[in-house]
Amino acid sequence: MSISGELPGEGSDGEEEVFIDEEDIIHEITIDEEDLPDRDEEDDDVGDGIDDDVLSCSITFHDLHLSHQQCFIMQSNGYFRFQLIQKTSLMILRTHFLATKANEVFSVACSPTDASLVASGGKDDRGFLWRIGSDEGALELTGHKDTVGTVAFSSDGNLLACGSFDGQINVWNTAARALKGTLEGSGSGFEWLKWHPRGHLIIAGSEDCNVWMWNADHNAIINTFVGHSNTVTCGDFTPDGKLICTGSDDASLRIWDPRSAQSRHVIRDFIEFSMECVFVEHIFELVDGHGYHTDGLTCLSMTLDSQTVVSGSKDSSVHAVNVNSGQIVGSLVGHTTSIECVGISSSYGWVATGSMDQKLIIWDLTHQSSRCTCEHDEGVTSLAWLGSSRYVASGCIDGKVRIWDSLSGDCAREFSGHADVVQSMAITADGNAMVSVSSDGSARVFDISMFK
Repeated sequence: MSISGELPGEGSDGEEEVFIDEEDIIHEITIDEEDLPDRDEEDDDVGDGIDDDVLSCSITFHDLHLSHQQCFIMQSNGYFRFQLIQKTSLMILRTHFLATKANEVFSVACSPTDASLVASGGKDDRGFLWRIGSDEGALELTGHKDTVGTVAFSSDGNLLACGSFDGQINVWNTAARALKGTLEGSGSGFEWLKWHPRGHLIIAGSEDCNVWMWNADHNAIINTFVGHSNTVTCGDFTPDGKLICTGSDDASLRIWDPRSAQSRHVIRDFIEFSMECVFVEHIFELVDGHGYHTDGLTCLSMTLDSQTVVSGSKDSSVHAVNVNSGQIVGSLVGHTTSIECVGISSSYGWVATGSMDQKLIIWDLTHQSSRCTCEHDEGVTSLAWLGSSRYVASGCIDGKVRIWDSLSGDCAREFSGHADVVQSMAITADGNAMVSVSSDGSARVFDISMFK
């Protein structure tokens, strides 16, 4: 999860202008004045100082992280703005409003089976389950007492898990739109959670230095993975579901057996611990010249064949480890500050890494070489490969989302709208849309069908 930045415009008396590019407008909607609802006294108060000819229309939406319902009005002063763009069944909603830090949105996930279903979680202790292009009311995912920092759907799309800094994970039935159960650990906050690729098992990394695993069908703890000495900041099942990889602020990567909850390998700088021996010198540094991270791990991603895990760290380093042997097989050198995100292409075998050094770098993992560097104006906080295509999206501190061609390194598209840090992004199941969430309190949906 990225660290939120300062709200744009703080300390400035000027008002930021918002521009809409012509190519962003897919369809214009004309609304007759007779169709507009009557304005009551409260509406008059809100609209003081607004000329009648700039009051375009009033439509009710479910604002995901401000209140249950709000009326977005096109105004000349920019306090509320909306743009509704429709192309067949795909709806693109972009909003611009004055948000507060209490409403930051940190996490987003798209259902793997339903292209319209999205979940998001924020600093207001709430999550929401909502649909793209639907007027169905957003379901507020209540029950938490602290930030909802991580959300994820099960592989079959039937369940949604919301993890919070309050030390609880609430599991929801997506069809019934009802709470199924609550999973608990030691009471310490959860940094992330992941589902098993084929079942209803959940793992989550905690501030208590442990990794927890539950059976979500029975709301039961199965295993606790003990070994890290600091917050477990990232992790996942291998794609084949046979092993678990986790990274920690203790600067180590651990590879676990999910059945026994024992570490198969512990990878650190210069030293490896394993089941077979108490302590051995890390000969891979001496033979291949590959050290490991010297500061906390921030992110990791695995190849589809479950053979390699790539991790990034606060120390600006990126390393590749063989999951089966625990050997460090590569180091990707090029960043100068903290690595915030890493992702592996499902088709090309390329790795994308984003850093606070304002760079997104595309790597050839096989040859451990940089293919291209994509320059940004500010730090890169999140990334997502667009399905099996050659395109990768990046989210940035400047609030922009950019689409990059990984073959050429060219920026194919830039989406504006967010007024603060882009915290997370997700791609819909059909690959037609991308959802981004931000510290400005909004979730935005962008049409990416042209990049499939």
